Amino acid sequence: MAIEPDELDQSGRELAAMLKHLRKQAGLSGVRLAARCNMSQSKISRIESDKGHPSLLDVEQLLRGLDASPAVAAEVMAIARIAQTEWQDGRTLRRKGLDKKQLQLAGLEASSTRFRYFLLSMITGLLATPEYVRASLAQAPPEQQTKAVAMKLDRQRVLFDQSKQFTFILTEQAVRYPLIPPAELALQIDWLASFTHQPNIRLGVIPMGVHFTSGALNTFTVYDETLATAELDLGAIVFRDSRDVQDLIRRFTAYEDHALFGEQAREHLAAWADHCRR
Repeated sequence: MAIEPDELDQSGRELAAMLKHLRKQAGLSGVRLAARCNMSQSKISRIESDKGHPSLLDVEQLLRGLDASPAVAAEVMAIARIAQTEWQDGRTLRRKGLDKKQLQLAGLEASSTRFRYFLLSMITGLLATPEYVRASLAQAPPEQQTKAVAMKLDRQRVLFDQSKQFTFILTEQAVRYPLIPPAELALQIDWLASFTHQPNIRLGVIPMGVHFTSGALNTFTVYDETLATAELDLGAIVFRDSRDVQDLIRRFTAYEDHALFGEQAREHLAAWADHCRR
């Protein structure tokens, strides 16, 4: 599902306006519609003024209360689906501070039990050595770097919680990305290989030359089956609609078919580490 950031900004306002228009068209007051939908009138007022973000279930209830036609309901639900997708602008996140992002990620990691990571171009902080983490934050304001590095490294403890299951799929480009000097990168690759022995972690690598048929690739993470994030050049998109999350899970499963796991992964990682040491 391709979504532009501008669409996300407009969709909430458009959804609110459409729901308000449909209510007036049906000749219903907010109080009468609230009674039909078993909602409070204040909640409907917030939704119609774009001050509250309705869930997809809320929108479905409203459409039933409005006796919307199937065609109208489908159009409104399509907009609601986009409105459920959140755009996180990279510059805004940096202004808020790197620690806010780390706290957000730590919260997701604490509340989830099943994780799927597709890593297209770099190694995630969860699998990174301290040198790699520091290099990945080199462009951040100096006053934020020390705290953010410590928080990233502290988050790695979640990997040793045996109640949680992780699958990481990295492309060869991500593994070999020269973010740090060759000797340090070799140690980073060795560190990756060590995770292939951990029972609650599946780590797969996709060698160069594998042909993908799914179109444009992006780094993304799926938390359980309820939320997913995808990283873009200018920020990140957060998906909460179950259909979008399932689309990413299907894509992830297809990538798993191309990945090498276990001993095969270790062999490739060892060869790439040796190449860095030469």
